[in-house]
Amino acid sequence: MTHDTDVSAATNLDAFCKTSVRTGILGTIALSLSMQPVRAMDPATQQEERMTQKHPAPSEKTPKQCALPLSDAELRKRLTPQQYQVLRESKTEQPFANAYWNNKQHGLYVDVVTGEPLFASVDKFDSGTGWPSFFRPIRPETIVEKQEASHGMIRTEVRSKSSDSHLGHVFDDGPQPSGLRYCINSAALRFVPKDELEKEGYGQYRHLFESSPDSSP
Repeated sequence: MTHDTDVSAATNLDAFCKTSVRTGILGTIALSLSMQPVRAMDPATQQEERMTQKHPAPSEKTPKQCALPLSDAELRKRLTPQQYQVLRESKTEQPFANAYWNNKQHGLYVDVVTGEPLFASVDKFDSGTGWPSFFRPIRPETIVEKQEASHGMIRTEVRSKSSDSHLGHVFDDGPQPSGLRYCINSAALRFVPKDELEKEGYGQYRHLFESSPDSSP
């Protein structure tokens, strides 16, 4: 990546931090995740499993990420009410009524708060649940998994490490090669189409889509 591209990436992401979250770019509504028992595996084993299934690391540095607002009050101003409920209060979205459950374009799904790349369309699949579902993150170290007890069951919550935002849950009923289903709220994500990766400062991730068809399942 050239110096000019670095400047462009910083400018685009800074603009996103200042405007896109505040204006409610996703426009999603509040929803509820499917309730399924978590697999019997301790968090350390889960993390080791994901580390063996991650994408090759990009050859260039990750583009500049947004700094978190200084206070919860500022974050509340920048997010739509629905986004705030999902990210900060761990609420969930209605199935089949959110931005990305049926999105078939190729591209990156990034943290709506920080811009950190989290998931790729090449790992997205139709789970039939009505939520965006992926069988692995781009890099396991960008997410944190926590055991939680809610709705009368034990589940594994998935959070973004960079923003400490609630993303969704992970289950063990996904397709190979991981056998996992990351069930993620659209409100926690921003989609960057494959054709806009360079413009948005994510050009180093283009290799993920080089052998992919024009649309995902």
